[in-house]
Amino acid sequence: MMEERGGAGPTGEPMVEVGWESWDGFRRRGGCSAGIWSCWEPAVASGGGERRPGRREQWGSCTKMHSDAAAVNFQLNSHLSTLANIHKIYHTLNKLNLTEDVGQDDHQTGSLRSCSSSDCVSKVMPPRKKRRPATGDDLSAKKSRHDSMYRKYDSARIKTEEETFSSKRCLEWFYEYAGTDDVVGPEGMEKFCEDIGVEPENVVMLVLAWKLDAQNMGYFTLQEWLKGMTSLQCDSTEKLRNSLDYLRSLLNEPANFKLIYRYAFDFAREKDQRSLDINTAKCMLGLLLGKTWPLFPVFHQFLEQSKYKVINKDQWCNVLEFSRTINLDLSNYDEDGAWPVLLDEFVEWYKEKQMT
Repeated sequence: MMEERGGAGPTGEPMVEVGWESWDGFRRRGGCSAGIWSCWEPAVASGGGERRPGRREQWGSCTKMHSDAAAVNFQLNSHLSTLANIHKIYHTLNKLNLTEDVGQDDHQTGSLRSCSSSDCVSKVMPPRKKRRPATGDDLSAKKSRHDSMYRKYDSARIKTEEETFSSKRCLEWFYEYAGTDDVVGPEGMEKFCEDIGVEPENVVMLVLAWKLDAQNMGYFTLQEWLKGMTSLQCDSTEKLRNSLDYLRSLLNEPANFKLIYRYAFDFAREKDQRSLDINTAKCMLGLLLGKTWPLFPVFHQFLEQSKYKVINKDQWCNVLEFSRTINLDLSNYDEDGAWPVLLDEFVEWYKEKQMT
């Protein structure tokens, strides 16, 4: 509410106070920068012809001054708000350990220090350090690290190459036993068995010959060697030695055992003969069935006292079937079955022996 109060100005003229409740109230509100008298207007003109500012002129002057003061206050508030925001951002970054440490006094007082934009940026983002030129020691250390990395890489590469099958290495390995020939003969075979730690009469050598599809006992040709060793992924003595357990395990699989058993007949016989010599047959049967067929010792005795000099392939294959299907007491043997005469005679001989 506007109030008008009378009073005397500095020259004694009656004045009218416009827009403020009192002189003291005006002082408490801040006044204007031009002085309090510019907000008062005289009731009459002064003497001596000098014109005092009228009510309208004085009021316009006062309004302009207050407008300027408001603009200054707005700018000041804007700067203070900007500085406050910078202060908040700075403390946020400080909590995230993205700024330099701030003194303990600043945290305690919470005072906002005025800073230029370049100063604040320098606190938020520390200056980049110049890379110092490498010294001789640094170069040596760097070279040492590079050499170490290269050695590790080279070692891994060599290890990988050693683990990977190599036909060239397999060929060189073959000629260690074949010499200048293209076949590993009896002498080379003996050295070969010695290197891998296996006796020539061991059944695992028969399994190896089967994997190589060797045609003649005691001989490995170059083609057989490369084909078989490639399937086994063996190009060295050490790799083959590590594969012996795998070769032995094949005998425990019925399907593979049957294939190896049938292969043994053709592998052991003379190539110009259709039957297997009885002595060779007894050795091969002992190698394949001696540890798995409880009746083999009895069957072996039967062969020794029999008139048979050779065993044909049909007889050979039926012996395996007999060992798998007939009970140890021969109770399920059918004399009218399609068994070869060799086995009929064995059953009759065995029963007579049991009775005596």
